[in-house]
Amino acid sequence: MSQKHVLQVFEQYQKARTQFVQTVAELATRPKNIETLQNAGVMSLLRPLLLDVVPTIQQTAVLALGRLANYNDDLAEAVVKGDILPQLVYSLAEQNRFYKKAAAFVLRAVGKHSPQLAQAIVDCGALDTLVICLEDFDPGVKEAVAWALGNIARHNAELSQAVVDAGAVPLLILCIQEPEIALKRIAASVLSDISEHSPELAQTVVDAGAIAHLARMILNPNAKLKRQVLSALGQIAKHSVDLAEMVVEAEIFPVVLTCLKDKDEYVKKNASTLIREIAKHTPELSQLIVNTGGVAAIIDCIGSCKGSIRLPGIMMLGYVAAHSENLAMAVIISKGVPQLSVCLSEEPEDHIKAATAWALGQIGRHTPEHARAVAVTNTLPVLLSLYMSAESSEDLQVKSKKAIKNILQKCTYLPALEPFLYDAPPNILKYVVGQFSKVLFSWIFRYTFAESGQLSTSY
Repeated sequence: MSQKHVLQVFEQYQKARTQFVQTVAELATRPKNIETLQNAGVMSLLRPLLLDVVPTIQQTAVLALGRLANYNDDLAEAVVKGDILPQLVYSLAEQNRFYKKAAAFVLRAVGKHSPQLAQAIVDCGALDTLVICLEDFDPGVKEAVAWALGNIARHNAELSQAVVDAGAVPLLILCIQEPEIALKRIAASVLSDISEHSPELAQTVVDAGAIAHLARMILNPNAKLKRQVLSALGQIAKHSVDLAEMVVEAEIFPVVLTCLKDKDEYVKKNASTLIREIAKHTPELSQLIVNTGGVAAIIDCIGSCKGSIRLPGIMMLGYVAAHSENLAMAVIISKGVPQLSVCLSEEPEDHIKAATAWALGQIGRHTPEHARAVAVTNTLPVLLSLYMSAESSEDLQVKSKKAIKNILQKCTYLPALEPFLYDAPPNILKYVVGQFSKVLFSWIFRYTFAESGQLSTSY
């Protein structure tokens, strides 16, 4: 056999390996093929190809593994149990940018499924290598690596702390300053994931200077980037008064209010959530939002969207109103009560109705004037029907009852109370009767006082 024939054997073997990994990578993009591939033992066949002498075969094998691991946690576990992770981590530091992106994709795919799988990535020493790759010249590598870090950090505080301890935060903040929109977006998302879990982790992100850079991107025209920026600021602000004040000091108001009119529904939702997380802390922060037109903007936003997009805005109005009667009156003056009444009537989801009932209760609980503002919108009968309905969730029934009680105990507007005399169960009726007795006593007292005054004048 000539040398040419010998070499031909190797060429055919290489072509076969190439065709195999390419075909598997292609088949793995379709969910209907995954089970067949898994039953055929694809994982064990791909593993030796990770060390193939041909770089393109290595890279395609890694890509195929990532697509398989991304599909379900069983295949992700197979990657962990097959001792593939240490090999990927070692190669991350040594290989070219194409391999790095593919390897980071596998780590991202494995890490997303559960805290246990994410912990397996941490245990094999991947974090230090991933963080080093955040300094790579190629923005695609940095994006892939940041995504892997985010899928680890998002599960719990311990995994987020591990990402922080590896030194990721300063490099992620550098990433949000890069020109590539996709890299900015993923980096902002990871900062949001880290900040979510505890005040200490959020403070770490703040101490690295994240707020100023995030605040500057609120008006970026890219909707997906704005979603992540607003989410990160909201996750920081939610933990404490101090952190919320630091977000406010970055001069996000009134700029953030423009996001409530954005075409993208999730930009609206995340902007509402950010404002809610600030408003809930103190009357002073709520007053600042009122002064910048935030309450009116939120009410307009609630009117322009449906479903879960409305929820943070509804809750924000409840938090503002809960702080004081003046702030509750600001919600009333901005026509918040009619909009909440619409939400209560037209939203199909019980948890949104429950939040709306709670918000209305917070508005109406302060004074007779506040209670009347809620009562005249014909909201009380709706709350009563939700409380009495067997189809309502337990949470909706509890919040409806509490709202009715809060409003009735202050309500002196008898036309709104009268229907309750016929329809309300005894545990609600007692509040109605109590209010009638207060109003009638007040009338009798005034009449008697007027009569006695008349008599004394005549005398």
